[in-house]
Amino acid sequence: MSSKSRVQPETPPTAIVTAEQMRQIEARLFDAGMPVPALMEKVAGQLTARLMSLYPRAQFPRVGVIVGPGHNGGDALVVARELHLNGYTVCCHQPLAKLKELTASHARYADHLGIRQCEQLSELRDCDWLLDGLFGFGLTRDISGGLATLVDTLNSWSQPIASIDLPSGLQTDTGAVLGVAIRAAHTFCLGLWKRACFQDPALAYLGQVELIDFGIPARDRQAILGSPPPLQCLTAAQARVALPPPRPAVTHKYQQGHLLLVCGSQRFAGGAILTGLGARASGVGMLSIAVPATLKLLLVSQLPEALIFACPETESGAIAHLPADLDLDRFSAIAYGPGLTTAVPELLATVLATTAPLILDADGLNQLAARSPKKTLAARSGATILTPHAGEFQRLFPAIDPADRLVAVRAAAEQSGATVLLKGARTAIAGPEEDSTWVVPASTPALARGGSGDVLTGLLGGLLAQPAPAGASVALRTAVAAWWHARAGCRAAAEQTELGVDPLALSRYLIGSQTVEGDRSLK
Repeated sequence: MSSKSRVQPETPPTAIVTAEQMRQIEARLFDAGMPVPALMEKVAGQLTARLMSLYPRAQFPRVGVIVGPGHNGGDALVVARELHLNGYTVCCHQPLAKLKELTASHARYADHLGIRQCEQLSELRDCDWLLDGLFGFGLTRDISGGLATLVDTLNSWSQPIASIDLPSGLQTDTGAVLGVAIRAAHTFCLGLWKRACFQDPALAYLGQVELIDFGIPARDRQAILGSPPPLQCLTAAQARVALPPPRPAVTHKYQQGHLLLVCGSQRFAGGAILTGLGARASGVGMLSIAVPATLKLLLVSQLPEALIFACPETESGAIAHLPADLDLDRFSAIAYGPGLTTAVPELLATVLATTAPLILDADGLNQLAARSPKKTLAARSGATILTPHAGEFQRLFPAIDPADRLVAVRAAAEQSGATVLLKGARTAIAGPEEDSTWVVPASTPALARGGSGDVLTGLLGGLLAQPAPAGASVALRTAVAAWWHARAGCRAAAEQTELGVDPLALSRYLIGSQTVEGDRSLK
């Protein structure tokens, strides 16, 4: 791996691939002597075991299997065979007559075993659950005609559907729906994560997503993807090694990071409080907050441990300028923007002149967008971290097509020279000094509330202010903050329901959420 990152390859693998990359990796396996039938048996065996765990025969004895013409259909037939041999009542429906040779061979053996062949889709209506083996990765043409009717019919039924590799009808790289697509309850991604699993258009179709790791050798992954891979799903294990290292027995607060927040206005006082609460949860050694003078007592009451700097303010209640005695060089990181308003855009130039890592969020991004972002950021000697949501991203980078978020965030980092955290259901992070683009694998719509982003900004600032683990890049540490924030949201939603996760509750759930174990599922 690159010396820029201390994270080592994971088992299961963390790489996220395009359809073409997956084809090339599989071709290497087959060229090296791995028989296609042997790989199909291995994959289907693992998949069968997982399906039997999710859908035990005592509760879900009847399964309908949709068999496609290619190897996805072959996988489905091997699973159907194993379920049959384990006592399930299996009914296979093959909507297309022509099958690939290996798939046709499995179909003949299924018939030999007496597995029922259902000529009409309606015969699956009484099944307890369904297995989608119609199309796997690599689909490029729209599903239309009778197949589209089949997909719509399956989606109208109430049975849970498990999809092999991807729900049939999703474009592998962008997650776009090709005409129609299966709405799966579970998706079992085979071998390596496909890009569609992290794209917004696909999320309503994927259900709960799991990786079936069938043991692709690292040398074959690296031959096609490089090392590290250009796109990675951040795991709990990777996140933990990039958290601030254990503190020595003898230390003091200023050795554990000093963060400055520049935020808040009379109109948006809550932004300052929530950003401060996120910073508090990070464990940063010392926290300072610059706010309009009239907010000082409010901030002291909410964050008594913080040093509050009272700033001269405009008639509208925004920070007019920072106090003359506030030495920005004393801080190990600065976060700027939540609740500021855009009343004094000149304030941005003051913080841009520092060498400390600088996080720009909310009105900090709006002020930057009003300038020439690329030219403005090029003058900085310190690291800059931008944390836009989709609308802010388009204002900052109007020339970048945001349709494919995973491509867009990398382009933005390269264009700006900054680390870019693009917020969303699957937050993506790219930095100019990092070989990989990172994707936070799971989140919750509970975070779609005003103030959640302020909490993230404070948490991120607190992490970047603290001592960094050896080799952990700014981009990776930024990804860790997003991962921690998402984990806290998921934990809070699970315990309080999605409607109960206000930003104040979220800040409390940050404590301890970085210790949650990761696994192969995106949940």
